[in-house]
Amino acid sequence: MYDMKNLARLSAVTRAAPHSMAAFEAFADAALADGALPRKVKELIAVAVALTTQCPYCIEIHGKEARAHGAGDEELAEVALVAAAIRAGGAGTHATHLVRSQTQGKAGQ
Repeated sequence: MYDMKNLARLSAVTRAAPHSMAAFEAFADAALADGALPRKVKELIAVAVALTTQCPYCIEIHGKEARAHGAGDEELAEVALVAAAIRAGGAGTHATHLVRSQTQGKAGQ
C-alpha cells in the first residue's frame, strides 16, 4: 500500500478541493518556516511526530527535509528515540486507568 508514487494522487484531491488544499499547503509552509525555531528543528519535530503517528510518507518526506537542512544520523536517531520514549510513556501513564489502588474497591472504581 505504501508507495511514494501514491502522492501523485494528491493532485486529484487538489482538483476536488482546491481552496482547502491551498489553505493546507500555506499553513504547512508557514508552520515549517524559520521562526522562533529554525527549519531544521521543525523538521526534526516533524520526524518525531511522523514516527509517533507512523506515517511512512511523512517519515520519508520530513526525514529528507531534516537532512536537507543539516540534520545528521545522530540527530535523527535521537529524535526517533524521543518519539519512542513518548509513546512508551503514554502507554505507561494510560496503565493508571487499568490498575486500582488498595484503597479502592473492586467494583467499578
